Amino acid sequence: MELRHMIGLGVAGNFAHHLEQAGEMKDFENITTKEAHAPKGLFPFYLPESSCFLGIYSIGKGSLELPDYKSNAQVEPEIVIKFGIKYDENYKVVKLEAKSFSTFNDCTIRKDNAKKISEKKSWSSQSKGIGEKWIEIDKFSEGGIMDHYHLCSFLRRDGVLHKYGVDAPLLGYSYFYETLSEWIVEKMNEQKDFGPLEDIHEHLEACQYPTEALIAIGATAYAEFGEKNYIESDDEIYVIAYDARYSRGDLEESEDKIILKQRVL
Repeated sequence: MELRHMIGLGVAGNFAHHLEQAGEMKDFENITTKEAHAPKGLFPFYLPESSCFLGIYSIGKGSLELPDYKSNAQVEPEIVIKFGIKYDENYKVVKLEAKSFSTFNDCTIRKDNAKKISEKKSWSSQSKGIGEKWIEIDKFSEGGIMDHYHLCSFLRRDGVLHKYGVDAPLLGYSYFYETLSEWIVEKMNEQKDFGPLEDIHEHLEACQYPTEALIAIGATAYAEFGEKNYIESDDEIYVIAYDARYSRGDLEESEDKIILKQRVL
């Protein structure tokens, strides 16, 4: 299935310190989680065929477009996974199947008056970025290929390359593997429209119960430059996933790496 036919969802608060650095903890002050380190919720960033702003296919190729107003936009370096969705006869989600993963820039505007997370996530057909390479997931559990991958990100400005996000092992996600997929299934079925969150099952129904989802599983914490600097026109953004057994977190191409590169318009 083409990406533009998949529902696009994101996991909020799945990496330690990201929400604090992004100044968004206050948005979730009334959200209760089962565990202190659990993600805060699931949000939509793309709803295929929707008539609202989230119906715009927002993943560009090679370019990132800033809003035409002062936006305070930040890179959100993430891993994105293609999941197959299984429903029962009543269209309740019963299982997710992790198929492949890539890198993702869930670029976000820091919008103080936004009522929902999704209001910060999409403003044009070039609001986001995704890696061109996908790596098949042998098993979405301990002992699989993802055990060995790290995620890092950089921003080049005026010829100087800066670390934007911390270099983090994927095993550093708060929820990962079975814990994450089971949590997503629960939120797809039970999350209600409350505070910054939305009823995800209503979105699945409106999208005619898609059989695949593109799910960004959470942004890493920021390095010092990323925390203190919003993106600007002519910046170059790099979000990189690499197998730490064979390569390093840099811009050098290698077979095991996925390098997302974007130029900011």
